[in-house]
Amino acid sequence: MLHPDRLLPVDPQIRDIARHLYVGVKDLPIISPHGHTDPAWFAENQPFDDPVSLFIVPDHYVFRMLYSQGVPLEDLGITPDRSGPLKNPEVVWQRFADHYYLFRGTPTRIWLDHVFAEVFGLEEPLDGTKAAHYFEVISSALQQSEFRPRALFERFNIEVLATTESPLDTLVHHDAILADPWPGRVITTFRPDAVLDPEFEGFADNLDKLADLTGIAVDDYQGYLAALRNRRAYFKQRGATATDHGHPSPATADLTAKNCESLYQRVRRGQSTAADAELFRGQMLTEMAAMSLEDGLVMQIHPGSCRNHNGLLFEEYGRDMGADIPMTTRYVDELKPLLDRYGNEKDLTIILFTLDETTYSRELAPLAGHYPALKLGPAWWFHDSPEGMRRFREQTTETAGFYNTAGFNDDTRAFLSIPARHDMSRRIDCGFLARQVAEHRLSEEEGSELAHALAYDLAKSAYQL
Repeated sequence: MLHPDRLLPVDPQIRDIARHLYVGVKDLPIISPHGHTDPAWFAENQPFDDPVSLFIVPDHYVFRMLYSQGVPLEDLGITPDRSGPLKNPEVVWQRFADHYYLFRGTPTRIWLDHVFAEVFGLEEPLDGTKAAHYFEVISSALQQSEFRPRALFERFNIEVLATTESPLDTLVHHDAILADPWPGRVITTFRPDAVLDPEFEGFADNLDKLADLTGIAVDDYQGYLAALRNRRAYFKQRGATATDHGHPSPATADLTAKNCESLYQRVRRGQSTAADAELFRGQMLTEMAAMSLEDGLVMQIHPGSCRNHNGLLFEEYGRDMGADIPMTTRYVDELKPLLDRYGNEKDLTIILFTLDETTYSRELAPLAGHYPALKLGPAWWFHDSPEGMRRFREQTTETAGFYNTAGFNDDTRAFLSIPARHDMSRRIDCGFLARQVAEHRLSEEEGSELAHALAYDLAKSAYQL
């Protein structure tokens, strides 16, 4: 089912070079520095429940496609409260298999086929006639010890895996992992949106929880900053090497202390406007950069997503239902206040992501090709596809080079897809490098060194792993 030359260039000469490069990196350990897998899987090491709970319910790449074709979320085993045992998983799996053709041409199809073949040994492509066989094989495998989360972690050759948690999370699962003799390295990432974004649901209550967790009053701006420093230290003690910020835009600000206090009081009391909320988020990105200089945490900025665009689904199901839509993003002007303060700091690392490809060559590559503090994250989300990865390399390399990028991260909730995603990235990068070798822009030795760097070294270095 899986062709050995999948995703490699069609041109025979370039494909031969790409094959050689790929052989040198395909078995490298996986560095997964940013993602959204559940730390409870690794803390408790319990068997996964069933194929539906593993492949469909947690993965918005999967259920958003089916939903777009009129399949109700309830028919996919997804309920608003997300609790209780899954009803009729065999029926849900049959419905998924009946609609599997919808994923033709998408990266999701490539990832799923890789998992079915490489992890479960299924050799025939999935369709409605094979649903029962797939369900039986996968369900049986999940009951075996070698398919438990820790065993798969080791089988996948994962060197380090980062999860992402709210600043209000007590990190009990990470504490359990650290206290266990199991050698797998699973670390957390500090995602403070819930207490930095005045438009985040429950913001005022979240500030109260922040005060309770830290024992620091947040009645004024300096107390609020002190509480954030406290939580960053708490996360860092549990292995965090990075923060993550999913703001609507990359807007930053550098306000006076008096204006910061005034703005904070408005947002804390629920008296802020939309413009106030955007200004506050921008000020907090600058504050987070300052704190990263203090504590050494790498800063990730994931802007440009209109999150929870489907208001009806958001009201009924909450966040992360596959309705986050890319928006136009402006980096040159909006990052300038932060970069004026901290862009020249060689000891600060800010990794920029985008969903707006029009910024690759016009804004992002020139910025990362100049400021010591900036690196470019890989093609993200809607663009973590073969074509998206190629466009990223083509439009950023000539200005930013390879070494101002941060390698690859999979950014996934779907644990079993991690090897598939990294394999896709390695194949695409080897194809890109092979063309440069064939055009005598790189030597074969340089191509091999770069393939290794893109697959392993750059992510490990950028995220201080």
